Amino acid sequence: MRILIFSILLSFVFLCCKNTQVSPNQSNFGAVITLENAVSFEEVVGQMEGKDSLETKLKARVESVCQAKGCWMNLVSVDGTSDKSLFVKFKDYGFFVPKDIGGRNVIVEGVAYKEMTSVEELRHYAEDEGKTPEEIEQITTPVEEYKFMATGVIVL
Repeated sequence: MRILIFSILLSFVFLCCKNTQVSPNQSNFGAVITLENAVSFEEVVGQMEGKDSLETKLKARVESVCQAKGCWMNLVSVDGTSDKSLFVKFKDYGFFVPKDIGGRNVIVEGVAYKEMTSVEELRHYAEDEGKTPEEIEQITTPVEEYKFMATGVIVL
């Protein structure tokens, strides 16, 4: 009887995990998302023109990660063709990403939007990134940025 119950539980776990479509060399954080229908970084930036926000899933390269606890990351295009970047935070502060994923590609799902970032906040993020006090002091003006509130992330 125990073997039957164990077999049923094992089958259930296998079926649930099978649908994530994340291979062993990939990691999923936050909501479980799939690789399907992810668009390029450039497509999202283009689609944002004239819009306040956009619900989407995209593939990008991690430029930097919060070194304090992995609570944000900055994304750029996979091939480096865009001069834009996308600042990513995680919905409800509900999950973090590893601090050592700089240079890796990711799939993120959530909402892209534009927002003005204050000098105080920019300095805080620069400190999280490990910048020097001199570099932090050079931040003197707010910046309008592309941002993203992620519900799920796959590190490829």
